[in-house]
Amino acid sequence: MYQTLKPALIGAAALLAAVVPAAAQEITVVKDGIHVIMGKGGNIGVSSGPDGGFMIDDQFAPATEAILGKIKSVTDQPVRFLVNTHHHRDHTGGNENLGKAGVLIFAHDNVRARLLASDAPASSLPVVTFSDTTTFNMNGQTIHVFHTEAAHTDGDAMILFREANVIHMGDTFFNGFYPFIDSKSGGSVDGVFAAIDKVLSLADANTVIIPGHGPIGDRDDLMA
Repeated sequence: MYQTLKPALIGAAALLAAVVPAAAQEITVVKDGIHVIMGKGGNIGVSSGPDGGFMIDDQFAPATEAILGKIKSVTDQPVRFLVNTHHHRDHTGGNENLGKAGVLIFAHDNVRARLLASDAPASSLPVVTFSDTTTFNMNGQTIHVFHTEAAHTDGDAMILFREANVIHMGDTFFNGFYPFIDSKSGGSVDGVFAAIDKVLSLADANTVIIPGHGPIGDRDDLMA
């Protein structure tokens, strides 16, 4: 039955992802200098502090100026680093603008490969890539970035802020509706469940979980 349900889940997910309305852009405080920007694209994570801005995803290119304006409303420090959770344009569309501005872009190896295959501009490409994990130490946080295989795509990364107990799951978590699983880009239902299980093993009742789309959640939301 599980195998039989896979095509239906994938088809329903694609339809729901297409019809979910984009909210007006707004910035929300999470905790410990971590914010979320929601709006026209995937949810953006931002860590701000004395070491500069650390950004997760960047929505679409036309939104870059507004997004940077939101970040400037909470910190006077420039964005130094950007991590892409995967290659889809609603999460990487602002890469070119940020790359030209001197922001250093990080992503999984497969994200760079897929952007290259799509003839993306050189300034939009991840400069630093990783196959499994990488870690940033800034703004009082140990920021652990780790790959989860064949989930939403074949290049997914999730980001754990250890001290703050916050996890950004990218599009391995759509809070409140079915996920979109990009099987043409190496995604799979099995991989999404593996990603969920991984985060459930890391999370407790106080963990804040940021989905790729939908409202900020917690362990109970992910279980549901």
